[in-house]
Parts: sequence; C-alpha cells; structure tokens
Amino acid sequence: MGDCRRVGVAVDFSPCSRKALKWAVDNLVRSGDHLILVCVRPEGYYESGEMQLWETTGSPLIPLSDFSDSHIMKKYAVNPDPETLDIITTASRQKEIIALMKIYWGDAREKLCESVDNIPLDCMVLGNRGLGKIKRAIMGSVSNYVVNNASCPVTVVKSHD
Repeated sequence: MGDCRRVGVAVDFSPCSRKALKWAVDNLVRSGDHLILVCVRPEGYYESGEMQLWETTGSPLIPLSDFSDSHIMKKYAVNPDPETLDIITTASRQKEIIALMKIYWGDAREKLCESVDNIPLDCMVLGNRGLGKIKRAIMGSVSNYVVNNASCPVTVVKSHD
C-alpha cells in the first residue's frame, strides 16, 4: 500500500457509519493517508445542483473545507452531521491526513464497489445496520455485497446497538 494510502469509509451519516468512521480513524489511518468518505445518495430526479453534472461518474473529490460548508453541500443534496464533521476534522488535524469526500448517486452496493476502482481505494471500511435475517433476505445486505464484490480489502464494523 505504500506511504500514502487511500482509505475509503462508506458514510450515510447514521450512527453505524459514524462508528465505522471512528473505527477507521482510531485503528487504520496514519499520517499522510488520504481518508475518503464515500457517500451514496439514492437515485432520483434532482431539479438543480451538482448532482446532475456528476450523476454517472460521481462528484469530484471534495476537500474537507468544502464538505464542512453547508451551502456547498446543499448543492449535492448532502447534509453531513456535526458529529461526523467533528470526527473527520479532528482526525485531519491530529493525524495529519487529507480528508476528502466523493458522492455517488444510485444503488449503494454497486456504487461502493465502483468507488474502489474509480477513486481508487486501497481498502474500504463500512458499518452494518444489523438487519435481522428476514430483512436481510428481502432487502439485501450492502456490507455483504461489498465484502464479496469489492476488489480491495473490506472491513465491516458491526453495530451492536
């Protein structure tokens, strides 16, 4: 993986994704790494904003200074929560990492796997929602799909809530 790794963390700003982000910061990233938050929004019709430009390829890599700005993120229809922003801002400063965000629109399973090759990522961390067996059978598990289809190592941070 070399000196500068690209560590991806799937985020949807839920407690599960915050736990995965915190785990990645505490256990995986080190000075000089790029920590890339990968956010996947549902497909849909968006009247205006940057998502129309980047619907197929995903957004450009967005620096921390921009994804901390609510006016800029409104253009992408993404609203990062204060706790996630605090985790990433603190990690960026303390661990001397470069924090970026990439936003995709579509099916989370497919887009997370695409992000591994498109960015490209050296590894991916994601949380799981702890779906029961019936819900997982009906809806499908994003984490299970990514573990089995991504072309890089994937760590799933379990939620025990």
